[in-house]
Amino acid sequence: MTDDKKLRSHVLELLEGKGAHIDLESALKDFPTDKINENVAGSPHSAWQLLEHIRIAQRDIMDFCRNDNYEEMKWPDDYWPKQNGTPDKWNESLRQILSDLQEMRDLVADETVDLFAKIPWGSGQTILREAMLIADHGAYHLGQIVMIKKMLG
Repeated sequence: MTDDKKLRSHVLELLEGKGAHIDLESALKDFPTDKINENVAGSPHSAWQLLEHIRIAQRDIMDFCRNDNYEEMKWPDDYWPKQNGTPDKWNESLRQILSDLQEMRDLVADETVDLFAKIPWGSGQTILREAMLIADHGAYHLGQIVMIKKMLG
């Protein structure tokens, strides 16, 4: 296996939530959707806010990777939901996250894509960096959601 294929394989494993991370679907399985808007003791965000934040940020990263007319969003206002979630919105957000994750996996798996090439409209970012950012950001907030789930019982 070439170094390029090894790297792609490792990044794909990371994006799939394997290794040291739990995957999104397993982590959110049986989450009590009637409690998605609850703030547990010490948590500044509800599970809904965290899930939707993952979706929004990941969508923004994917837009940045693909769109030469990309327009930067305003931090933090554009990255956090303004309203409470519903079970339907929860499921819709989860579906979109999984879809965007698959798009990033497809991008990383595409051997015609140079993972180290600078994204032309960026300021030095690469597809490799953006893929790792998605994995890192998602894992961080997913860990918070798992903790909330445990605290909710």
